[in-house]
Amino acid sequence: MVTVRAVLSVIALAFTAYLAARGLLWTSPETVERGWLIIAALVLYLPIAWLWILLPGSRRPGAPVGTPGERSTIPGWAAALALVASAVVPNAAFLAVVPDGRTQPFVTWVIGGIGALMTIVMVRHRPIVAWIGMVVLAVSASVWLGVLSALSLGLVGSLVWVILAQLMSIALDRTARDAAQLSDLQQAASAWQAAQSGRQRERRLHVQRALAIAGPVLARVIETGGNLRPSERDTARLAEQSLRDELRSPRLLDQGVRAEIDAARRRGSAVTLFDEGGLDGLDAPALGEIRAELADILRGAVSERLIIRTSPHNGIAVTVVGRSTGEGAGGDDDEVDLWREIRRPR
Repeated sequence: MVTVRAVLSVIALAFTAYLAARGLLWTSPETVERGWLIIAALVLYLPIAWLWILLPGSRRPGAPVGTPGERSTIPGWAAALALVASAVVPNAAFLAVVPDGRTQPFVTWVIGGIGALMTIVMVRHRPIVAWIGMVVLAVSASVWLGVLSALSLGLVGSLVWVILAQLMSIALDRTARDAAQLSDLQQAASAWQAAQSGRQRERRLHVQRALAIAGPVLARVIETGGNLRPSERDTARLAEQSLRDELRSPRLLDQGVRAEIDAARRRGSAVTLFDEGGLDGLDAPALGEIRAELADILRGAVSERLIIRTSPHNGIAVTVVGRSTGEGAGGDDDEVDLWREIRRPR
């Protein structure tokens, strides 16, 4: 698939080749004193120009993805070659001919050629190098031709090319920053929508679970006018406690934990759950590990009162405390007969 960069690269290669080819059209051979210098200037110019067009850059370290700083940059040795070309190529071409021949097109091509090279350097995000090269070109052309002649023979056009390249680079960088910010905002909006959708699904699940627990009991209460049998009252009491668990500590619960809590209550234990935010930030596998250990603890618990509390401690996720009536002081004092801590998964 042909990309925009590939098309622009082909155009740049053809344009620099065209400018360099003008140096071979010696329209006034009698003005040429050192033809080898013109050839040497061509041999030096073309590889450097094509190097800047084709050389892949490296990503700037630490630059955020999707920002202008992420774009590839040309290494320093290539920048040094560009500056060498800006100093050597014009002076070699002007030195190769007699004074009267310095305004000939096969000589003044160097002004446009170096201008094109510095435009490419600017586009490749080396503005300081580009402007140093333009200063070197302007000084060289002014010394050999005079300021007015240099300006009329292409220096103005080269300056305009570089200025336009810098303005376009600034505009593209600003566009890239705006696009990156827009992308961040879109991602934040998508994340918010996903979080809202997750909360809505979670609320629907809680409502469905509450209806599943309380629905049959409420239907029976309405059917009997509140005259429930003792077994039905026990069922209603267990349903009310289960609903309270769902409201207080939904992150502690899964099917296994619910089943063990229900079994403990049917054995006569009073089970109380408190979620103080100790499980916030844990992912699903970590929650599953904690719930599995909690279900295992509840499976063997025989305390009269069980208090399950999430812990904000960095190392402890859940604390399980069991209390039962002691023998001393008339049997009215509670003793701690179960103390278990579930550590936070790493």
